[in-house]
Amino acid sequence: MKKLAIVILNWNGKRFLERFLPTLLENCPDYAEVDIIDNASTDDSLAFLASAYPQLRVIVNDENYGFAKGYNVGLRQIEAEYYCLLNSDIEVTPHWTDPIMAQMDADTQIAAVQPKLIAFHDRKSFEYAGAAGGFIDKYGYPFCRGRFFDVLEEDKGQYDSAIQIFWASGAALFVRSEIYHQLGGLDDDFFAHMEEIDFCWRINNAGYKIMFNPDSTVYHIGGGTLPKENSFKTFLNYRNDLFLLLKNLPSHRLCITFIIRFFLDILAAFVFLLQGHRKDFVAVFKAMNAFRKGFRKMKKKRQTISEQAFKMTYPHSIVFARFIKRKKYFDGKKLS
Repeated sequence: MKKLAIVILNWNGKRFLERFLPTLLENCPDYAEVDIIDNASTDDSLAFLASAYPQLRVIVNDENYGFAKGYNVGLRQIEAEYYCLLNSDIEVTPHWTDPIMAQMDADTQIAAVQPKLIAFHDRKSFEYAGAAGGFIDKYGYPFCRGRFFDVLEEDKGQYDSAIQIFWASGAALFVRSEIYHQLGGLDDDFFAHMEEIDFCWRINNAGYKIMFNPDSTVYHIGGGTLPKENSFKTFLNYRNDLFLLLKNLPSHRLCITFIIRFFLDILAAFVFLLQGHRKDFVAVFKAMNAFRKGFRKMKKKRQTISEQAFKMTYPHSIVFARFIKRKKYFDGKKLS
């Protein structure tokens, strides 16, 4: 059994496999293996892999299960001490796994680690999907060091500290395999988007730590499967954000949080409409309706709920901070 399995979930991503697999394999250490899980691609991905990389293990799912279930089905067939869930549109760097493996080996309470995510097309700036580590406010809105709503910071070394974070990006997520399976992995019902935040919240609820490691850097294109402006992505983000709150909030926070959150989501929908994004406007209300339909099922998934984990969330509204107080930056403790 290898120490580390670097696992790419592919769906019609031949162009990314062609571009980034060579660099990944060149920088794959002896203690690691690279595995591909294919989500029933309809492009030439499988033929390309069979021809160009016959040495790689390819697990073929019988349908497109989405990000969450796609990984869950495939990872049940992969044995390793650690997993790295890696997006196909990421370029890795030399020795990128070494500092993370050393960090996790040194502290068994660390369940997951995220490297520094830099934008592939602007190598001075942090990348939207994870930047320098993820956080979340008490109403369920995620943000990062280096990325606060529409503000993407230039990486000047200002976040080069290995700190505990609330969530690690699914674009490059290192996790102990035992804990991954113990906690049930990603939630199949999320399909895609926010599933890693839900999973990380469950890690926090279980009393483990999630860390950011600045000594490991990867470059991420982002939006390879669903572009940022896709209304289905808007639907998934809003629906799944409500799902993760229902699953993980302490009981005494549920009522007030959802009252405020529904008001904020409706406000966001009308902002989309004023901006001319009619499909996003509709997507928000579809998400709220889907949450209503899935309420009972998701409520049954509430497991160990930790008050201490909730105390790790940012105690104020980042919507208010960004759009009323005009804050732009978060250093891991405070906004400025």
